[in-house]
Amino acid sequence: MTLRDVGLFLRGRLNRSVSRLANARASRTPLSTAPLESVLGRPGSPEELVPLLEGRSNPERQVVLARHLTARGIPFRRHAFKTLEGAGENFEVDLGGGDRLLVLIAHHDAVPGSPGANDNAASVGILLQVIDRLASSPPPGLRVRLLFTAAEEIGYLGARAYVSATDLSGVTGVLSLELCGIGDSIALWDAAEETPFLGRVCGALEGIGLRRDEGHHVVGRVPMFGSDHRAFAGIVPAYGFTMIPRTEAESLRQFVFNAMRTAFRHMIRRPPPFHTYHTRGDNGSTLDPRALDTVVQALQAVVSELA
Repeated sequence: MTLRDVGLFLRGRLNRSVSRLANARASRTPLSTAPLESVLGRPGSPEELVPLLEGRSNPERQVVLARHLTARGIPFRRHAFKTLEGAGENFEVDLGGGDRLLVLIAHHDAVPGSPGANDNAASVGILLQVIDRLASSPPPGLRVRLLFTAAEEIGYLGARAYVSATDLSGVTGVLSLELCGIGDSIALWDAAEETPFLGRVCGALEGIGLRRDEGHHVVGRVPMFGSDHRAFAGIVPAYGFTMIPRTEAESLRQFVFNAMRTAFRHMIRRPPPFHTYHTRGDNGSTLDPRALDTVVQALQAVVSELA
């Protein structure tokens, strides 16, 4: 275990402990879940697929996702890991062909006491729909890897375990989907430097009418928050991918870049999509189908741009 791993482990433990404490009173009442038979193995929009995971424990979320992929006849590989920090199982689905590889990630775990709809069942639902769309028309010159990771909430543990066991030499870039169900504008974050991959992603977004600083925003290194792409950063171009309300863009910048100074103020009001982040209120009723559809359309555009 490296010094970086120790830091991420401690960050993850703190993250889970704070969430458990914040949700303790509400968690006396069990989280509600949809009947599994109503959604398992069925195609659907991202919004319709959120109940696969929403409200379930992390072991259940992991098992249900694997069962769903199997029931849909989607070939996938399992990547189980067990370290001193924790254990879990990642699932990867490859579509298309060629030597170049685009990795799209959505973590399937949630923090204790939260239904985990926007963080991160919505993103899992988005990638499941992307699989359905690409399966019927796979990109000829590009492999797309849909990676569903475990234990993101423990310092990106599943992604770190995956990176340590995987050859990334063919990877063109990585996008990690996080909080993708609320808003009308895309934020690409931890994008401190321009890269050819970032340029092509932005070009794809421009191509579907998402103009820079309006329909999409490019944001530098975010100090207080993170996601699975950070396990890949420094090896290949890797960025966070989040939906935000464009009217909240400036308040979100203040929130994420001045988190310590504004922490007290934002205990009263946190700007969307952070108003439900890691809370009992992160349920499917807060999600906007238009936000989910925008992400599906955007990812398809990125795939087409890179193919």
